[in-house]
Amino acid sequence: MKTLITGGSGFLGINLVRYLRERGAREIVVLDRADFDYPERGDVEFVRGDIRDRDTVARAMTGVDWVVHTAAALPLYAPADIHSIDVGGTRLLLEAATAAGVQRFVHISSTAVYGIPDHHPLYETDAIEGVGPYGQAKIEAEEACLTARAAGLCVPILRPKSFVGPERLGVFAIFYEWARDGKHFPLIGNGRNRYQLLDVEDLCAAVWLTLTLPVAVANDTYNIGAREFATMREDWQAVLDAAGHGKRVIPFPAGPAIWGLRLLEWLHLSPLYKWVYETACTDSFVSIAKAEERLGFAPRYSNREALVRNYQWYLAHYEQFQGATGISHRVPWKQSALKLLKVFF
Repeated sequence: MKTLITGGSGFLGINLVRYLRERGAREIVVLDRADFDYPERGDVEFVRGDIRDRDTVARAMTGVDWVVHTAAALPLYAPADIHSIDVGGTRLLLEAATAAGVQRFVHISSTAVYGIPDHHPLYETDAIEGVGPYGQAKIEAEEACLTARAAGLCVPILRPKSFVGPERLGVFAIFYEWARDGKHFPLIGNGRNRYQLLDVEDLCAAVWLTLTLPVAVANDTYNIGAREFATMREDWQAVLDAAGHGKRVIPFPAGPAIWGLRLLEWLHLSPLYKWVYETACTDSFVSIAKAEERLGFAPRYSNREALVRNYQWYLAHYEQFQGATGISHRVPWKQSALKLLKVFF
């Protein structure tokens, strides 16, 4: 099948390209505003452009059988951009997919649609309530997908937990830098909360299942996350142990930390946004039973294994991204005032 990956130059995109090619895919189209500057450049058809541009989308969609929609504006974008990309772009892609006769359209959503919940685990049937422009946009994008599904298009929706792995930087690069530099690392709260993550390879496996299983099974909404995860303190300590400096995570009272981060966010002195710092000290995990039972989803990596694997990739490629910062997962996020805290740890 000819497959279009939107946002294919990103962290998830390149991992999907590699995963699909390992399974025999030879016709892959990547649509992205950013250059596809990986060794696999010659193995894909690259279309540079914006998912909000109708002509570009129509060109990229020509002859496509499957679409995997990963392109999205992250929470650090301006609210207007988040809405126009995550909602408007998704609607345009769905329209183009329908017009082009696409067979399946896999939409990568987020567990951010659940907001800041009052119970765990979270199930696909739980109420959704997005926090901030990003969470709200993810909900509206899912609504557009449900409309297209009702009209006859096969639209699997995946709600992954935060995922890590090769090529992942973003907010996790802050933690990895502190580990590499031999620093203790502060955690919001006592660290006894359970916070589920996901390895990108396991997310790619879930995408593959929704592309290849019968429509009656795939055409649904699924939570995707690690099966094995411990407490925040235990899982993040594994990275500090791998760094080999004898450092440890340091619990920090949640109330003062959250108020301090709210102030820093308001002053534009921190890359951390509300959904990150206000859930970091609480339980955050979803049930993956539905994906396990219906899709046969079997995650390979635990939280610890996923974090350490990502950290090892970070060390191996450290020189390649020095001096780069931005607001995508492909580059480290600028630490701003958080960098000053390192002297105290």
